[in-house]
Amino acid sequence: MKIYVAGHRGMVGSAILRRLQARQAAGDALELITRSHAELDLTDQAAVRDFMATERPDQVILAAARVGGIHANNTYPAQFIYENLMIECNVIHQAFAVGVTRLLQLGSSCIYPRAAAQPMAEAALLTGPLEPTNEPYAIAKIAGIKLCESYNRQYGVDYRSVMPTNLYGPGDNFHPENSHVLPALIRRFHQAVRDGADEVVIWGSGTPMREFLHVDDMAAASLFVMDLERAVYDRETEPMLSHINVGSGVDLSIRALAELVARVTGFAGRLVFDASKPDGTPRKLMDVSRLARLGWQASIPLEQGVESTYAWFLGHVPQD
Repeated sequence: MKIYVAGHRGMVGSAILRRLQARQAAGDALELITRSHAELDLTDQAAVRDFMATERPDQVILAAARVGGIHANNTYPAQFIYENLMIECNVIHQAFAVGVTRLLQLGSSCIYPRAAAQPMAEAALLTGPLEPTNEPYAIAKIAGIKLCESYNRQYGVDYRSVMPTNLYGPGDNFHPENSHVLPALIRRFHQAVRDGADEVVIWGSGTPMREFLHVDDMAAASLFVMDLERAVYDRETEPMLSHINVGSGVDLSIRALAELVARVTGFAGRLVFDASKPDGTPRKLMDVSRLARLGWQASIPLEQGVESTYAWFLGHVPQD
């Protein structure tokens, strides 16, 4: 079995690759194919076509994407929609062109309307306006779902989509401006402790609710969905509503999250919330009942996950 993992250096792709390598070590007959961005630009149609024609994988896991937090999405909307659309179109079509019958593409919970009923069920897709701060990225991820569904309907292939909630863990992006909320908080609180600061300023009001899933849980869920028999997958999905939510099923406020990160990093000062900064969607909790019916649920508690992520940060991220 030749499996191409697109985006293997990213947080999710690297976690999936680790799990597949563990299967290899346990004796599974797998050949794992990877390419760095320097080796293969997935936005380049000709390059992807040539790569697929040469390697001819049996399965593809599409974890490659241009990602970022609110600031990055607001600052680079054209890059977010263009690059993600190109990656999806090139990888999905060229996989089909060389006979790949099973593919898994990873999306995001931002595909759902800003005002979607909570928790957000798969059926909420395309039922209302999106959150403006990440609409370009969301549109691209919705297109990825519809690409998979369209190829399934027209050509009879088995292309699946999973929509994760907010992910965190080893390999995350801790950039001070372009990261997501949890790694951004870890970095900010760590620096406050290091510098002896008596307060930490946090974007927004602190009231939005967010759900978080450790990337190792996401990797486990992705391979669980990838490995399902087609009849089982089809029984829980619909041809034009085929994606599956992946999450913990539990959320908390940004304020509570900040207090948790403060505990883990040892920060004892004040938390200051800058309400002039955008909050984003008021609440984003995934309805994970579809995945639960299939037999999977998250296993890593948030505080335990944040502790291990902070330990990884201390060992791998420059502390300048």
